[in-house]
Amino acid sequence: MSHYSIIHWSSLSSKKTEVLNVSGHVAPSEKHPGSLLEGFSQTQVSTLAVRDNLLIAGGFQGELICKYLDRPGVSFCTRTTYDDNAITNAIEIYDGPSGAIHFTASNNDCGVRDFDMERFQLVNHFSYPWPVNHTSLSPDSKIIAIVGDNPDGMLVDSQTGKTIAPLHGHLDFSFASAWHPNGYIFATGNQDKTCRVWDARNLSKSVAVLKGNLGAIRSIRFTSDGQFMAMAEPADFVHVYDVKNGYDKEQEIDFFGEISGVSFSPDTDSLFIGVWDRTYGSLLQYNRCRNYSYLDF
Repeated sequence: MSHYSIIHWSSLSSKKTEVLNVSGHVAPSEKHPGSLLEGFSQTQVSTLAVRDNLLIAGGFQGELICKYLDRPGVSFCTRTTYDDNAITNAIEIYDGPSGAIHFTASNNDCGVRDFDMERFQLVNHFSYPWPVNHTSLSPDSKIIAIVGDNPDGMLVDSQTGKTIAPLHGHLDFSFASAWHPNGYIFATGNQDKTCRVWDARNLSKSVAVLKGNLGAIRSIRFTSDGQFMAMAEPADFVHVYDVKNGYDKEQEIDFFGEISGVSFSPDTDSLFIGVWDRTYGSLLQYNRCRNYSYLDF
């Protein structure tokens, strides 16, 4: 994301392609019930999610823009809320129980909404006592980890929104969460400068408490093989932990610039860091070093 432009970057060809420009007027080219046919103008994008050919952009005024990358135009536009605290904090795309593509949107209006992208319809709207800063869905799509403007997070049932268990331990508001691919380990990032790792089978205490240097933990990602976890501070520092060795080994990546997010490639070979700093704005790519011992004769 750069200057109202959503760009696809190919790490193989080192070429960038503009996918969507939201600086002007964006309106859906398809008609679906509930879609805002008038669209939006100059959308300030607050969060992005991409899976396969589906791109969803969330805005600071509760906007949601859905585009299939293999189709021209935008498929669906909606506004989650007209509340003053409407910012879309997080989006996650997943397979619903029926096999249809769904996505969840977390908003500052204390709501978590679930959309069915086969029918382009809102199917669930869960409300909580505090603004929701981030949600993440377990690999089996049954549990949602929810964190926000409350020291205690929670695990909820993805179908009913009802609380399964609270998460006690953080001292301030939380901004990030992520599930390990094994389906029972997950992590939360907080303004108390820590990332806590949890085991959903025993939530009486954290599995690990990982400390940052300067600020809140704003982004967390596990590799698809579950071997590594990355956590990002608001600026300058990204920490990569060896999960299989109990988070004891850490690599700290130190650079200049405010961080918009981190992501691993699906094959786990690359780590991407978005830097939105006015001076150092860029996309950083780090490649995984491997020790091919079978080549040592």
